Amino acid sequence: MNIGEIARRAGVSRSTVSYALSGKRPVSAATVRRINDVIAELGYRPNASARALAEGRTRTLGLVIPPASTRLTDVQLSFVASVVEAAAAHDHDVLLSPSGGDHDRSFDRVVTGRRVDGVILMEILLHDPRVERLTSTGLPFVTIGHVVDSAASWWVDVDYAGLISRCVRHLADLGHEQVVLINRSDELVASGYGPSMRATAGFLETAEGFGMTAHDVCCADDPAAGLACFEQIRARWPEVTAAVTINEAALPGVQRALHRAELDVPRDFSLTGVIADRLADDFHPPLTAADVPAGQMAQLAVDLLMEQINDPSATPRHALLAPPITLRSSTGARRRN
Repeated sequence: MNIGEIARRAGVSRSTVSYALSGKRPVSAATVRRINDVIAELGYRPNASARALAEGRTRTLGLVIPPASTRLTDVQLSFVASVVEAAAAHDHDVLLSPSGGDHDRSFDRVVTGRRVDGVILMEILLHDPRVERLTSTGLPFVTIGHVVDSAASWWVDVDYAGLISRCVRHLADLGHEQVVLINRSDELVASGYGPSMRATAGFLETAEGFGMTAHDVCCADDPAAGLACFEQIRARWPEVTAAVTINEAALPGVQRALHRAELDVPRDFSLTGVIADRLADDFHPPLTAADVPAGQMAQLAVDLLMEQINDPSATPRHALLAPPITLRSSTGARRRN
């Protein structure tokens, strides 16, 4: 059954049925009642495209992800899957679009092409031109992470500065005096990637407060880089007895480097950080860490975006998440020689 059949039975034009369903143009009350009676009689349900057209919406959310050349981390993949699930609960689809590198045109098409009702933007820089671009268009959006001047935007983030600070405090309580932060890649840090910058600030400030000697290094997001990075740490600062990290993709390489160096965790070396819980559980031994709540972040992001879409005048809101540090088996008292 389609609009044409409804129009024929109601004795009106197809356009009149469309206007009655969408409310875009006035239709007499009697005509609307006649059309609704036919619809009820036929059990008509418009398909998704027709319903979206009638509502003036696409019923699609845009999710802007890192470039295709970048391997998504476990947290990122979990977040993407959770966004799709949360959007489905609102009867919306999700359009994935890469951003950065050679993908600026893809981002522009999402922003200006009226393909989506709103956008969730991942991997935020402290000063992010994409946020300025979205703000200028008036398209509803939520960022995962937040820019420096974030008062007027909607966002969801993890408190990297606070969580890394708590990791350092934990190591200080265990007697560690020489520590290192294994950060994300040189490119991300140089670009002003929010989690990296805030993690570094929290790490250095807290270590200084406890009188610890602190080093920070950048590491590409892959196991080979993790192995090379840890070997460089051992060569440059052999006195370091503990590390904090936000680089989950490098963890398998770090584990191999620890094994190669014959360092027992946590007897000889302690490791902690902000990591996806599945990876923390799979580490050997299981990693003491603040577990990144990817599913909760996705649900909050979709809910905030739908709130904007349904009420464009709503006051911007945000959520800064600080999950607890789960004590597993990778941290221990500093070994005294």
